Amino acid sequence: MSAAQQAGQARWAAMRPADLATIMPVERAAYQHPWREQNFSDCLQAAYHAEVLRLDGALLGYFVAMRGVDEVHLLNLTVAPALQRQGWGQFMLEALVAWSVQQGAHWLWLEVRLSNRAAIALYQRRGFVNVGRRKKYYPDAKGTREDALVMGLPLKVAESGSAKIVA
Repeated sequence: MSAAQQAGQARWAAMRPADLATIMPVERAAYQHPWREQNFSDCLQAAYHAEVLRLDGALLGYFVAMRGVDEVHLLNLTVAPALQRQGWGQFMLEALVAWSVQQGAHWLWLEVRLSNRAAIALYQRRGFVNVGRRKKYYPDAKGTREDALVMGLPLKVAESGSAKIVA
C-alpha cells in the first residue's frame, strides 16, 4: 500500500525526548554521517518545530525545522530506509510546507548533499529552486567534505498576513 493510500492512517506527533530511542536507529540506518542524539536534544530544547510520523505505532519518519523571522529552515527530514521511495518524503514535506505557510514564512530553505539525487529530485518536484552552494559543507565517506546545494521554496504572504504557496 502506498503512502497516499495509508496517509489517512498515519499520525503526526510533536517530537519528544522519549522519541529519540526510536529515532536514533533510523537516523543511523539512513545516513553515513547521522545526527547525534545531542543534535536532536539541542533542537528540542531550542523549541524547534520537530515532528514524528507514525503508522500503527511504527516510526515512518521525522523532520526538524527552525523558524526564523519570515522563513523556515529545514534541518533534517528523514524517512525510515525501508519505507523510502513510497511517497512518505513528499507527504512529510507537504506537512512542513503547510506549517511554514501557517507561520507566515516567506521562504522555506534547506541544504542537501550534492550526491543525494533522490532528495534533490523530491525538492525540485515540489518547486524548490537552487539558490547556491555551500562548499565542503558535509563530511563524506572518504574523510573529506562534500558540497551542499542550497535550495529555497518561495512562499507568498498575502495582505491578510497569511501565506500562500507560490510553487
